[in-house]
Amino acid sequence: MAESISDDRERARAATGDDLVVLLYHPESDVLLALLDNPALDETQLCLLLKRKDLPGEVLEEIGRRKPLLRNYQVKRALAFHPRAPRLVSLRLLRDLYLMDLVQLTLLPGIPAELKRNAEHQLIARLPQLPLGQKITLGRRGPGRVAGALLAEGQAQILSVVLDNAYLTEAQVLKVLSRDKLTHGIIKAISQHRKWSCIYNVRLALVRHPASTLATVLVYLPELTVSDLRALADPGIVSESLRKYLHAEINRRMDASKKSARKHEPAAADDDSDQE
Repeated sequence: MAESISDDRERARAATGDDLVVLLYHPESDVLLALLDNPALDETQLCLLLKRKDLPGEVLEEIGRRKPLLRNYQVKRALAFHPRAPRLVSLRLLRDLYLMDLVQLTLLPGIPAELKRNAEHQLIARLPQLPLGQKITLGRRGPGRVAGALLAEGQAQILSVVLDNAYLTEAQVLKVLSRDKLTHGIIKAISQHRKWSCIYNVRLALVRHPASTLATVLVYLPELTVSDLRALADPGIVSESLRKYLHAEINRRMDASKKSARKHEPAAADDDSDQE
């Protein structure tokens, strides 16, 4: 067996054509490592090797270590996307990936959280240099964190696209609304969106945001709980002019509650007399 592996190693270093292709599927790491020394191994065959999901980690690490093998973009991409690629190799390759390949990587099922965060960070770092067309594409298809970053930028042409992004989460929308300085365009787009304007926590965040118009606030006040209205009415949370409307809404609720209680009192008394 040892002699057979030794022979296969020697073959791997010099094989060409179909013989080389057959060796791409050899089960032994030593043979695959020897194959990397073969001058006949081209980018197409190397990408074919990287399609093997069972490729040993030491082979993947060795490919990532050899700069001549990584001159071809498709090889870099195949290595970065390999589910068993060593952590440091994948992280190092992120900065070389094209924009939409980075997007695809973030959306892969089972991707390690650290790799996903770093890929998203790479995308967000590139946003200032991107033309509008690519931002629209990212807004439509990018991951939630990237969509949130685009929402915070507030470019009018992409707001509706970003808010329709399937990966945008309530947490990302609330993170944007937690910023003190937002354009009225962002507030308006969120408050008029068919999905986000119906979510209670988003409504609450819109009411407390200083960029919200009074008209927006007054629409949402009747939807808020009394406890949230009282919390918002505490000094320093919202403007003094808005606090007046909050107190008025609280008083309206209290009066309505008292009237409802009085309305049911005679019925309760009648019930008591019937029992007698």
